[in-house]
Amino acid sequence: MKLSRRQFGGVLGAGLLYPYMGGFVKPGSRSFRIRTITAGVRLDDPTRLGEVETALGFLQRARSRFEAQEYEVQTLRIATQPLARYLPDWRSRPAIEAIEALDRLAAAEGVVCSIGPVITDDRHDESFAAWAAELVGSTSVISFSASVASAAGGVHRQTVRAAAEAMTAIAAGTEGGGGNFRFAATAFCPPGTPFFPAAFFTQGESFSIGLESPRLIQEAFEGTDDLEEAKRRLGSLMEDSLRPVEELARELAGETGWSYMGIDVSPAPGLDASIGRAIESLTGEPFGAASTLTACAAVTDVLKGLEVQQCGYSGLMLPVLEDTVLARRAMEGRYGVSDLLLYSSVCGTGLDVVPLPGDTTSDALGRLVGDVASLAAKYGKPLSARLFPVPGKAVGETVHFDNPHLTDAVVMELP
Repeated sequence: MKLSRRQFGGVLGAGLLYPYMGGFVKPGSRSFRIRTITAGVRLDDPTRLGEVETALGFLQRARSRFEAQEYEVQTLRIATQPLARYLPDWRSRPAIEAIEALDRLAAAEGVVCSIGPVITDDRHDESFAAWAAELVGSTSVISFSASVASAAGGVHRQTVRAAAEAMTAIAAGTEGGGGNFRFAATAFCPPGTPFFPAAFFTQGESFSIGLESPRLIQEAFEGTDDLEEAKRRLGSLMEDSLRPVEELARELAGETGWSYMGIDVSPAPGLDASIGRAIESLTGEPFGAASTLTACAAVTDVLKGLEVQQCGYSGLMLPVLEDTVLARRAMEGRYGVSDLLLYSSVCGTGLDVVPLPGDTTSDALGRLVGDVASLAAKYGKPLSARLFPVPGKAVGETVHFDNPHLTDAVVMELP
């Protein structure tokens, strides 16, 4: 099938240029992977990309240092400050061309790039949805977001509406709606977050680290059904594993002058490293059964108490389409979107890569995004919504993406 330029860009960005998402990389000698080393840059003139080229050199050096110590580094990433700070007229053709040039440079170096939140205040921009769909179609490795809640402004009701409209437009403009892989509505996400699409930095020449560590959690939980013992084992195992990572990061900072922002200790899953399986190893029940919330809360408690410098979400991630066990339990009807919202109250990400009916209206998406924003505002914690309306698919139908990093799942019903 021949794809349009927009469709091709969406599919490429969501899959073919995302080897960093895990799922097919052979495990290394350790029980976890470094999902990302993310470098922060401050762009003053987006037509001059010297800062980006400097960051590319730093990232290659960082990868070499970690790989020399037998850490598997899946991805290198760059994140800028919020887009409007260096491209105030981000809607203009010259601004889009500048972003496309950044995209070409990053893609040529095997690096992906986040341009940060486009809308940061409480504002409905009628042009945002069409702009977002066009950007996804004309780039391959650019991610971005819209801030729907903050400590200063609470829930951004107007931005919630703009973000939902963007999700609808992106879904319509990319095959299978896969372009929404590169866009999220974010709430309370701090600078220095290494995970995409939420990542942005306010300080140049700085970096943070994200992990893929469900196998560590499973290792800690296997062989015990005592909750407190499981938490003690997990805390000890993770600190023993992460302390050398932090020491190496600090050495790198001292050698290069780049600022170390911390580790996002969220155990991001891959297709061969399931957080759902890790949770089930503790509860002894399928994910979604009673006790799932307790297990999720236990993991998050341990993560928050780790004695390493933390950044980003630093909470439990439950991305439906990126985790084979989570996808399978959804197919079995063991949990739904309302349950994911409930788990978000004790987890750290929100609603991530959740497949929804293709005829879901932007108003309905907005209500769901608003729930995530309200949870973030209530608890003062970073959450986000990355939703996948799948064109032509209804509740209960199987969805498949031509993307080696997303598993098959079923379309889930909105609450």
